[in-house]
Amino acid sequence: MNKPDTMPVRPDEQFDETKLANYLHGRFPGSSNPLTVRQFGGGAANLTYLLDYGTHEYVLRRPPLGPIAKSAHDMAREYKVLSALHQVFPYAPRAFLFCDDTAVIGANFFVMERRQGLVVRRNMPPEYANQPHAARRMSEALVDALADFHAVDYQAVGLGDLGEPDGFIERQIEGWYGRWHKAKTADVAAMDAVYAWLKANLPPASAHSLVHNDYKLDNVMLDPADPGKLVAIFDWDMCTLGDPLNDLGALLCYWSEPTDPPYFQAMAMMPTGDKGFLTRQELVERYAEKSGRSISNIRFYHALGLYRLTVIIAQIYIRYHRGQTQDQRFAAFGPMIPLMAQAALEITTR
Repeated sequence: MNKPDTMPVRPDEQFDETKLANYLHGRFPGSSNPLTVRQFGGGAANLTYLLDYGTHEYVLRRPPLGPIAKSAHDMAREYKVLSALHQVFPYAPRAFLFCDDTAVIGANFFVMERRQGLVVRRNMPPEYANQPHAARRMSEALVDALADFHAVDYQAVGLGDLGEPDGFIERQIEGWYGRWHKAKTADVAAMDAVYAWLKANLPPASAHSLVHNDYKLDNVMLDPADPGKLVAIFDWDMCTLGDPLNDLGALLCYWSEPTDPPYFQAMAMMPTGDKGFLTRQELVERYAEKSGRSISNIRFYHALGLYRLTVIIAQIYIRYHRGQTQDQRFAAFGPMIPLMAQAALEITTR
């Protein structure tokens, strides 16, 4: 039976399903049954598949097609994080297996539990149509979960070696600038200007925490009956140790307000228009209240987030530009690159 949140596997993203079934046979409950594979159509980078064994369902995650940045799309890291984090943080799905044998499906991958719920993307789900405060409640739940995540004792769960938190922001600035030069298809003066501003305006070091590094509305799953209740948080492959305000700044980049220009609303990972979501300022104030952290330098983190987002768009677009993916959604990313870089520059001059 077709699952409403999945689709047939895209032709260029298929693999030998029989080989996968043989490899997974007997490794976790239900995996001795016949296997059906479908694909989750959302997301723009890592590829995600539903493994349906009839009595049990699991999710397989693998990197995108073609060459990728060395530190990006790290399935081993995502497996490590989820293997530990699910024990103390209820929104982290449990990971069951990691495979680094690329002969199985053509890339390394891991398998995790499937959570059931709603992922809100460009449109408000019909399940929330008659709930007048749905947008506000999911906004609040999103921020509250981020504050809870940043409060996790990473040493206690065995993730103290996940990264080097000292110098985290400096490495972010330099690392994304290096990736920019590898991914750009044209020079963009605004990116050089933002890079220089970030280097010159480093904020004082913040207390360290786990950092998700891709926290946004369409990376969480919500309860269909209650928009104020999270079911899961996804996309942990860039999780590390560092400055928690990096996550808040990134969230602001993916957030939309009704007065945003059309190109920015086109990149927002949420329903656009006046639907009652918290404003960016309200998001920041609620995070400060829930976390107890100072948000006095949030402009820096917002600019850093837009700078980073510009590079991510460029990395996705160049895979399409080179023919490494046939996904037509990415054709429009090219013109977005200079616009997002300019948005980052404008944040620095406010």
